[in-house]
Amino acid sequence: MTHLRINPSILSADFANLESELQRIGTADAVHVDVMDNHFVPNLTLGLPVVRRIQEVSPLPLDVHLMIEDADRWAPLYAGTGAASVTFHAEAATAPIKLARELRDTGAKAGMALRPATPVEPYLDMLAELDMLLVMTVEPGFGGQSFLDLTLPKIRRAAAAIRGADLPLVIQVDGGITEETILRAADAGATVFVAGSSVYGADDAASAISALRSAASRPA
Repeated sequence: MTHLRINPSILSADFANLESELQRIGTADAVHVDVMDNHFVPNLTLGLPVVRRIQEVSPLPLDVHLMIEDADRWAPLYAGTGAASVTFHAEAATAPIKLARELRDTGAKAGMALRPATPVEPYLDMLAELDMLLVMTVEPGFGGQSFLDLTLPKIRRAAAAIRGADLPLVIQVDGGITEETILRAADAGATVFVAGSSVYGADDAASAISALRSAASRPA
């Protein structure tokens, strides 16, 4: 059976107590770090110095999601922090294949994200250059949004293309992931799930992570 991964997003964490907030999710697979520049998305979160410091204190690998312009310039610098994976947006990259290769050259896994309205078809031929495809299941920029079911057919098409090419590529989904929506995303072909408010909004984050794993594993 495919290993299902839960990567809680610190977008929903207490930014004044990030180190202790990281300890709350020690049973997760990685910590999802959302970097926003108030240009690519209408929100501003944290930047390179903070990510570097999170890398130093995190008990989990870092899964960095760059919602920023000029990804070609910045993404390799984030990979240089020691992050396990760095995901850039297709819409923000001028040379996505070159960038994916640069990320892999640093030792990081290369991820590429698509906004809900961005089709996957133009990128099918470059999937072999990636380790992860992130299908946004909300419009990027803010936590706490509702899952967009209209993204499920895109996840299914991407999963079918990956199977057809026999690639070791995983599909990540980010946005509105709850015990209810995670099963639909898993059934469509996603295996890595970013959950923010459903984990950090719970009294017991470890129990919330366990509940999401169980929900994703249930047969559709």
